[in-house]
Amino acid sequence: MAPRQEREKGETSQIDIFRPLPLTVGTLEEIIDEDHAIVSTTHGQEMYAYIYSFVNKDLLEPGVKVLLSSPRTCIVGVMDDEVDGAVNVMKVDKTPLETYADIGGLNKQIQEVKESVELPLTHPELYEDMGITPPKGCIFYGPPGTGKTLLAKAVAAETSATFLRMVGSELIQKYLGEGPKLVRELFKVADEHSPSIVFIDEIDAVGTKRYDSNSGAEREIQRTMLELLNQLDGFDSRSEVKVIMATNRIESLDPALLRPGRMDRKILFPPPDLKTKRRIFQIHTSKMALSDDVNVEELVTAKEELSGADVKAICTEAGLLALRERRMKVCQQDFIKAKETALYRKKSIVPQGLFI
Repeated sequence: MAPRQEREKGETSQIDIFRPLPLTVGTLEEIIDEDHAIVSTTHGQEMYAYIYSFVNKDLLEPGVKVLLSSPRTCIVGVMDDEVDGAVNVMKVDKTPLETYADIGGLNKQIQEVKESVELPLTHPELYEDMGITPPKGCIFYGPPGTGKTLLAKAVAAETSATFLRMVGSELIQKYLGEGPKLVRELFKVADEHSPSIVFIDEIDAVGTKRYDSNSGAEREIQRTMLELLNQLDGFDSRSEVKVIMATNRIESLDPALLRPGRMDRKILFPPPDLKTKRRIFQIHTSKMALSDDVNVEELVTAKEELSGADVKAICTEAGLLALRERRMKVCQQDFIKAKETALYRKKSIVPQGLFI
């Protein structure tokens, strides 16, 4: 067997060795020869890298994303567009359709969001005349289903801003360095589509309190949060980019994320009271065909604790029950059965008293 064939056989057998190892994502800057190239890491450092023979050379060209093994810098793969999730996990909505009218209650929360997000985007001159710096953003916290995401979309609609939504767990990437890179891409896209609102849901997935850890995955999460803090410090509060974060567990977040100058407003979303619950039922039943026996007040005053999401689920389930029986009007019994179904599903997923 020729020396090159022996080398290729040995390299191919090493593919399985690389699979379980943490791989770093880099950018191919220059091809030196058939087996060597110059690559740059996500931190901007340029390195001389060896190209393994099993890598598809036809895909290699300056600018492509490549997978690098460590500690020895070697190119072991090429990333295609489907693998690079910077665009795929980022949901961009040009002006959502939700409005403040779709929100039941939450008058105090709406007022605080207007002051911290809407007015700085629509009338920045008011803050200049007052001689104060507008907030960069705010954090929504409270139990699940209390309207945090809905209000974030509504303020985007009121300001005609681009709405970029990302879930915190999506910032936890498979490859080393990709989480911080994704954070940078998120704010870059927000700036390009300004005025824009960046909404990061479930921020506790990456924003938890820091502590010493020997785990590579946990260190990567902490690096992602540090990049998030860096981006929050890096853009001007007078810019046309505002940040809204949401969490069910604010007590677990790192104090550095919550300090003034980053997240200036902390807005609590409590479970709905009777007045709010009544308004939410009115919003969701206003377009439904109801029979004469429907008594919404009986549902509102029931002893069960219902969130806004629970109320919406009950109304939807009641309509489906009526359709199942070939009826074009929803009766009271449909709502009663729908409430039992919604509460049963809620208890089977989330134990009482536990926020996830």
